[in-house]
Amino acid sequence: MAIDPRTPVIVGVGQFLHRAKGLDDAFDPIRLMVEAIRIAADDAGLAGVPAPDSIRVVSSLSWRYGNPAWLVAESLGVSARELASTTMGGDSPQSVVTATAAGIQAGHLDLALLVGGEAWRTRMRYRKRGERPDWPTAPADATPVKIGAEMEMSLEAETDRGIRQPIQVYPMFETAIRAADGLSPDAHLRRISELWARFSDVAAGNPHAWVRQAMSAEAIRTPSDRNRMVGLPYTKVMNSNNDVDMSAAVIMCSVEAADRLGVGRDRWVFPHSGTGCSEHQFVSHRDSFTRLPAVELGGAMALELAGIGIDDASIIDLYSCFPSAVQLGARSIGLDPYDETRQITRTGGLSFAGGPWNNYVMHSIATVVDELRQAPEERGFVWANGGFATKHAFGVYGAEPPAGGFKLGSPQDQVDALPRRQLAAPVEAAGPATIEAYTVMHGRAGPERAIAACLLGDGRRAWAISDEADVTSALLDGEWVGTRVTLGDDGNLFVG
Repeated sequence: MAIDPRTPVIVGVGQFLHRAKGLDDAFDPIRLMVEAIRIAADDAGLAGVPAPDSIRVVSSLSWRYGNPAWLVAESLGVSARELASTTMGGDSPQSVVTATAAGIQAGHLDLALLVGGEAWRTRMRYRKRGERPDWPTAPADATPVKIGAEMEMSLEAETDRGIRQPIQVYPMFETAIRAADGLSPDAHLRRISELWARFSDVAAGNPHAWVRQAMSAEAIRTPSDRNRMVGLPYTKVMNSNNDVDMSAAVIMCSVEAADRLGVGRDRWVFPHSGTGCSEHQFVSHRDSFTRLPAVELGGAMALELAGIGIDDASIIDLYSCFPSAVQLGARSIGLDPYDETRQITRTGGLSFAGGPWNNYVMHSIATVVDELRQAPEERGFVWANGGFATKHAFGVYGAEPPAGGFKLGSPQDQVDALPRRQLAAPVEAAGPATIEAYTVMHGRAGPERAIAACLLGDGRRAWAISDEADVTSALLDGEWVGTRVTLGDDGNLFVG
């Protein structure tokens, strides 16, 4: 059967990690990216990196390059008519694959290099020495094309309460999930540590993973000198591991270009569909801490556009910055996150395979592509997430070309029509309230701050915090979701 020459196809993937012994042998993110692109070109069976129409870089947090795609092009010795970078967010790699596939199919592009990388481990080594790396920047007039729209992740009322980091919000999702499932804290901790141990096992067998020593469930859930508590109920290894130097790249082109370049058909993997959507922008306005309706709708749309159901996808990688993300994401697309017979990570996840900030899912896609080449009759499904489970992107992949071409869509109008909560200001929320989700943040010396999302009698949400030892110690014991508490007019939390 003849394939439409405009059909987008992935022909090469590359993953690279560098374990520098110190700063003298360390790589900056651009060099990491260049290495990944060269590996991807070799993976495609090419003699060198092909001249692209576009170089598209996932935004990096390790260094402000200005236009990283310009530096990638210069390092590779290639020119491209478009030099682009994505907006921030872990959804970016899948979003840029979707946008690139659509552009190729429409005839706007013929070949693109997609890449991202972080040298956060090295950057932190410089910081500990009080030094700043001498890494390059692009010329001031080399402004990149921006792919995607920036989204503010935090409401001012949240940042005013000091609630601004994923390590604070995802543990709150976790306590809400636990209470909704009716499990004791100990039983639920055991369950999620077993889930994470399965991820660790996958990373141990992944040659591109940062941590390749498998951890037991008991070691994962037990605080220790090397695995301290961060945000109840998460120990350190239940958080994304950003202390990595790693990169990943994807070469995408039209079928016509793949034939022209002489890429063997055994290297081809096709994006079948791509969707994207966002939850209500701020956590304060979400209806519930135990559902991700945008994932429900966006995931279902991606599968429907590809003409399959989730049970038809055997190669799955779900975004895995924290256990709560995996549980919410899996349930949203119709999977049991605790089913030991069905693996829902192909890399080992951000804790073990590595969490290079926005670029983790480029590693997911590269891994899924590799596996689909080995099992061409199967289908792959990827979920990418950015923010506080805020922005989502989904992709379905296969070694066979998609019937009717690549398809894309978004259910954003449906998401926007869903119920949302109002947030009460501290002075309005003063008085009785009920905890719906909470965590206790820890420093190296122990518990420091309790954070609780509370519901008022009229259904509005209110944030409450406390740095008092009697409150933080109380919330460390037992289940507090559903408990009546008192909020001060300054937003402080009182228990007992």
